[in-house]
Amino acid sequence: MNDDSLLLVFSNVPDRGLAKQLAAQIIAAKLAGCVNISADILSVYNWDGQLQTENEVQLMIKTTQACYTRLEAMIRSQHPYELPEIIAIPVVTGLPAYLDWVRKETETP
Repeated sequence: MNDDSLLLVFSNVPDRGLAKQLAAQIIAAKLAGCVNISADILSVYNWDGQLQTENEVQLMIKTTQACYTRLEAMIRSQHPYELPEIIAIPVVTGLPAYLDWVRKETETP
């Protein structure tokens, strides 16, 4: 995977306020072309041997491989969870003009 390869990064946060704040910081830092914020979702998982059920908000972040390390560091620095979900999925294909736009938006001057 080369530096201009695109990624779709998912991260869940506990509330909409943090989601909006984090999305704005990510865009301002040019670490993504776009961040989508989902409606509330329900997450069910085991933590410390206990079944957990939590309302969360999902961020869907469109970025490049070159930005991933800095993006992950930003999410981790702002995230309240001990172990935040940060999952990157390679974008295999898409509308070329959109993919080029994401690359342009994440370029540093």
